[in-house]
Amino acid sequence: MRREERYKAVIDYFEQAMPVAESELDFENPYQLLVAVILSAQCTDKRVNLTTPALFKAYPTPFDLAKASAEDIYEYIRSISYPNNKAKNLAAMARMLVAEFGGEVPSDIEEMMRLPGVGRKTANVMGAVIWNKEVMPVDTHVFRVSARIGLSVGAKTPRATELQLEKYIPSHLLPKAHHWLILHGRYTCIARKPKCDECGLTQWCKHFQSRSKKLEVKG
Repeated sequence: MRREERYKAVIDYFEQAMPVAESELDFENPYQLLVAVILSAQCTDKRVNLTTPALFKAYPTPFDLAKASAEDIYEYIRSISYPNNKAKNLAAMARMLVAEFGGEVPSDIEEMMRLPGVGRKTANVMGAVIWNKEVMPVDTHVFRVSARIGLSVGAKTPRATELQLEKYIPSHLLPKAHHWLILHGRYTCIARKPKCDECGLTQWCKHFQSRSKKLEVKG
């Protein structure tokens, strides 16, 4: 199967099976989403959503968070993975957001990446979710699912996967396609034991086709 054909088939499937695909993080504004995405690194959205209500009640704006110490913030996020580093990043991020951006999250990806704790993936998530920018955030789910299906080929880094996906997925679909791949990876194409018997993509999936051939040989 040609790569373009695989992409078209996968996109057609998701448009039918998952017409609505959105972030599972709870947020009310760009500031809250930025904090939630920073906290979600190597942590589940479910855990983040259990943590942020108390944090946002204590620090409802970037100006409030900027006044807090890392030690103050730590007390609210101690159940999150890597709480020490994330507390330091949140404190520094809020101070820079207030000092250089007037408390407003910048919409420019490169500007956002200047903020402590904000890498390319986090900035792209913000761009896709808040401003519907034509970017492809690549987290562990997107990286894994893209490789398994065959959307990415030989990509060794998230950036390499990002460039391949942005090349073949129509630009206007990128913000939604990001959620398609995340949700598929979170609930179906899971890391250790993908639920291939529940997957609607098997006829276009390189991983499934390869596994099926190996089983045929063994049989």
